[in-house]
Amino acid sequence: MLATQNGVALRYDLSQRLFHARKQSDDLFAMVRGDSLYERPIPERHRIIFYLGHLEAFDWNLLHERVLGLRSLDPEFDRLFAFGIDPVGGGLPTDTASDWPSVNTVKDYVSRVRSSLDAPLAALTSELDGRTYDNFPLSTLLNVAIEHRLMHLETLSYMLHQLPLDRKIRQKERTHVGSSRLDHRMLEIPAGSVVLGLPRGGDEFGWDNEFDAHTIDVPAFSIDRHKVTNRQYAHFISAGGYETRSLWTDHDWNWRINHDISHPVFWKRSNDRWLYRTMFDEIPLPLDWPVYVSQAEAKAYANWAGRSLPTEAEWQRAATPATRNTNGAPEALRQFDDLNSRWNPGPVHASDVESRFGVRDLFGNGWEWTSTAFAPFPGFEPFPFYRGYSADFFDGQHFVMKGGSPRTAACMLRPTFRNWFQAHYQYVYAGFRCVGR
Repeated sequence: MLATQNGVALRYDLSQRLFHARKQSDDLFAMVRGDSLYERPIPERHRIIFYLGHLEAFDWNLLHERVLGLRSLDPEFDRLFAFGIDPVGGGLPTDTASDWPSVNTVKDYVSRVRSSLDAPLAALTSELDGRTYDNFPLSTLLNVAIEHRLMHLETLSYMLHQLPLDRKIRQKERTHVGSSRLDHRMLEIPAGSVVLGLPRGGDEFGWDNEFDAHTIDVPAFSIDRHKVTNRQYAHFISAGGYETRSLWTDHDWNWRINHDISHPVFWKRSNDRWLYRTMFDEIPLPLDWPVYVSQAEAKAYANWAGRSLPTEAEWQRAATPATRNTNGAPEALRQFDDLNSRWNPGPVHASDVESRFGVRDLFGNGWEWTSTAFAPFPGFEPFPFYRGYSADFFDGQHFVMKGGSPRTAACMLRPTFRNWFQAHYQYVYAGFRCVGR
């Protein structure tokens, strides 16, 4: 959010973005059939009903006392819906559907939170008079609320992707399969420096892990022009990649064996062919789409190909834009204006937008795994109002992803945004490309 915007424009922008994000979350929950809101499509995550309450509980816990001086409406629900889960080490949630409140009760909580926040927030945003909260302006806290909701809309999308097809209300779903021949060559990236992160004190909004900006020297390397496709990954499977012990680390191999992992979670074997499960259908495997896999699977493929995954700095260096717009984001971002524009990826060569070095398909067609463990940048300071957002995951078991997926909101397709997940997490819309050194 640019601090130089006048008060009227800033107020309108924040209000419209919040209301639009709410509508998007409402529409996404409405896609789930009523008897399926207590399902748990992904074993490591909460049941869907949790997220129905979580989005409002987060906004309420962030703003009601700190900014508005309001008393809690429902302390029990404020705590129940406060935090998601990301179990490390194999532990899974054991709650039952009956442990959760009724859908109507949760919807009532959502309604009460919104009605309690909106009027006093409107009065504050009409002024934006320079007051700070925990030394941050109100615009920063509202951006946190908005982007937190938008992040969860992507999380919910890939969760609902795993929900049985008959438990969802079908929406329009475009699929662009593509058939033209792909140039899978690698591109040479010369040695040079790259700036990671945002400068502190600037006008742009960023999360705590995006600060501080710092420069890293990157030796020369080569990188895939395109993401690895389903077609390429199918060759890896046919070559016995999942059965070749030498391609996997001990930790990754044990995970593969213990969970009987033999193919990407978005693929399904039907007789003698592979199907791809979109949000609402099962279709013949789109060979030119990027393959979505866990980091462990991506590493095994890279080993098979005699390559590696890029570091965060290498990826950022390869993504150096050919031109830049006014806030420093690649011009490619302009083509993605709404996370509801697509449910599925497209062919990796569908867009002709490329970086300064000719690398394509970097933003909006799937996150890209790196080999970099998620860790703080020099000068990192946690948000005092959300201390655990990043710091809780500086554990060496989460890895940085860059770029963005078809379900990533446009505001988070910025070059400095850092996503992260555990190496064995298969469900996120994340692909990869290989590097040579």
